[in-house]
Amino acid sequence: MANIFKRLLQLFRYGSTLTRLIFINAGVFLTLRIIAVICHLGNIPDWQHAILKYVELPSRPELLAMRPWTILTYMFAQFDVLHIMFNMLWLYWFGAIFLSINTQKRLLALYLFGGIGGGLVYFLAYNTLPALIGINAGLIGASAAVIAIVVATAIMMPDYKVPLLFLGPVSLKWIAIATLAIDFLSITGQNGGGHISHIGGALTGAAFALAMRNGVDITAPFNRIIDKIVNLCRRLKAGSNPPRAKKSAKQSRPTAHAGSVSDQKTLDEILDKIKKSGYTSLTPGERKTLFDVSSRIKQE
Repeated sequence: MANIFKRLLQLFRYGSTLTRLIFINAGVFLTLRIIAVICHLGNIPDWQHAILKYVELPSRPELLAMRPWTILTYMFAQFDVLHIMFNMLWLYWFGAIFLSINTQKRLLALYLFGGIGGGLVYFLAYNTLPALIGINAGLIGASAAVIAIVVATAIMMPDYKVPLLFLGPVSLKWIAIATLAIDFLSITGQNGGGHISHIGGALTGAAFALAMRNGVDITAPFNRIIDKIVNLCRRLKAGSNPPRAKKSAKQSRPTAHAGSVSDQKTLDEILDKIKKSGYTSLTPGERKTLFDVSSRIKQE
């Protein structure tokens, strides 16, 4: 058992951003379920509401004012087994495709942006639409964040095909269109708020992808802030450790910078071709180059 936990800790510590997002969602799910079992055995009344109200996004302004952190926590929390299984499978599949042409930093930022975008659309809908005003509801799950990644990937690589059971290879654009159509038609169902949040996440993903087509990365300001925080933490940590011998600038800086610029230039050229002619226009050699270069860039 100890070896299993050690292995899981290593996977989280050294894994990709995609792996860590899945681990965090799974960890929150297990924590909520364990607390639920304890509350049930302790015969605590209304235990499910008592647990979820601290992580789900409320629809009422006064409750959101009391629990503002829920705009973030809701997108990492699932309570039903099928809910988390479906969300994590979609996150794994589309997250891997997204990372083939984007960095891990953008994946994390888009996940957060998609979750926040979906949460805001959900909150606005419940406080502006006549059919929903006054209803006390709660939003939980990673669906809006995942849909943002799905739509962004489909717009950036519309003709990329994935095999589906009974249907065979299907382009990402049709998967995204079908998903959004189902969400729109399901708004009148029991989980109407959830489907509304999916549309918010989709709009966020579309905004990211369309901006990238025009050479604008809307996640860049967020990532710069995160980089500054990480660099500050590293400096503080380095300050508490004994100084080490520094390498000369001539030995390290030019090589790393030149490689980074060259990789980015190569990636930009291939992405330009994808934008003009689609992913299927790439030759086998260009596809391999795309994978190799994006892998190196994601390690930066």
